Amino acid sequence: MSGRGYTVFDTGIGRCGIAWSHLGVVGVQLPEAREIETRGRLLRQFPDARELRPPLNVETAIEGIVAALRGQATDLSDVTLDTREIPAFNLRVYQFARTIPRGETRTYGEVAAKLGASGAAHSVAQAISRNPFMIIVPCHRVLEAGSYADKISPNGGAISKRRLLSIEGAGGMTSKTLFDVLLPVAPPRPQV
Repeated sequence: MSGRGYTVFDTGIGRCGIAWSHLGVVGVQLPEAREIETRGRLLRQFPDARELRPPLNVETAIEGIVAALRGQATDLSDVTLDTREIPAFNLRVYQFARTIPRGETRTYGEVAAKLGASGAAHSVAQAISRNPFMIIVPCHRVLEAGSYADKISPNGGAISKRRLLSIEGAGGMTSKTLFDVLLPVAPPRPQV
């Protein structure tokens, strides 16, 4: 597929990259340790992309990503994505992830249940791990149940979910999972 462009831009956490086609954003790369590594990962994913000045809709996405990574409340729901190469189930996961409010999290199991695919938590985890649209699709808001996973997709570069949630101001980096609601922890017993 030809006609893709990319650019690298400054954010509060380092130099990020973004690639696009005539239909919308095809990928976002968060910073690696060095800019050359960020560019390299982006170009391995989109080898036909050329470094270009971004069109207006991509400029808007960049401004939103920069603001989000500064900790500002930002609405990226209007950013157009080119999803032609995204499997249908993954697309449903990404569409749901875009509805999770800033500062909140969901578990893989909760996302699967909301999609009417109970028992598909592993498939949700796989979709999240392949998210090419970092920040625009806030996969960092989807966590494992019962523990905090710091893993993020390869497009996350050296950045962790914990760091992204911290930037958003998610208190304590813990998720109130469905498991927590159904099986609350018993209060401590008074000592005699």
